[in-house]
Amino acid sequence: MAKQFKGKVAVVTGAASGIGRGAALIFAREGAKVIVTTDSNIKGGEETVNMIKAAGGEAAFVKCDVTKEKDAENMVAQAVAKYGSLDFAFNNAGIGPDGKRVPLVNIVDTPAELWLKTIDINLNGVFWCTKHEMKQMMKQKSGGSIVITSSIGANHAVPGFSAYDASKSGIFGLARCAALEGAKYGIRVNTVCPGPIQNTLLTEYLLATNPAMKTGMSTKIPMGRLGEPEDIAGAVMYFCSDSSKFVTGQILCVDGGMTTT
Repeated sequence: MAKQFKGKVAVVTGAASGIGRGAALIFAREGAKVIVTTDSNIKGGEETVNMIKAAGGEAAFVKCDVTKEKDAENMVAQAVAKYGSLDFAFNNAGIGPDGKRVPLVNIVDTPAELWLKTIDINLNGVFWCTKHEMKQMMKQKSGGSIVITSSIGANHAVPGFSAYDASKSGIFGLARCAALEGAKYGIRVNTVCPGPIQNTLLTEYLLATNPAMKTGMSTKIPMGRLGEPEDIAGAVMYFCSDSSKFVTGQILCVDGGMTTT
């Protein structure tokens, strides 16, 4: 079977583990050359690259702090310098309250530092990446697809998640504006909203803090299970494929039906 992304170039942020790694692996499996990026977990990012190469794909690692515009600009420049173009971008890097790295805090107890850091990574970071990805795609005049990770938290609020839910809701407006501005250039911008996903740091840390949450999460999902990173990656591949060539500005919840209840 022909690889649908053969000759294409993809950038994936937050690709050291979980959803980002899953998407990077499938992009490569489908023939794309992949720029793997992360900021803090460099070892994980390099492991993702090695996994792609071991499977016969092409990939390179670029360190990128998405909160810094220069890093986002450099990420795109590195992709073009190494592989010649930028066709797909999966803006996935983010943080959320997991009870370990980031505390679950009610609004009245949220320190300014936590609020600003969450907005900086989850919303400002997406803006800087999208800005420079779109500039490159416009320059190429060959279109492209950008997919952004939001969350069901944008539609399904949880106490203690105020900064996270606000940042993920902001992505909706950003992505829709980007979709409108990119449309005449053939640039499509869409959003995926994961539900509870296994093998991600957010879920793993939450469950480590309170193992009973796994049963609680599962009972709230009509399909009766937590998602896998590959479930989200499949939606990303759809948005980058020709199957969605007339689809832009859309929000897709990948949550086993959780937001329909």
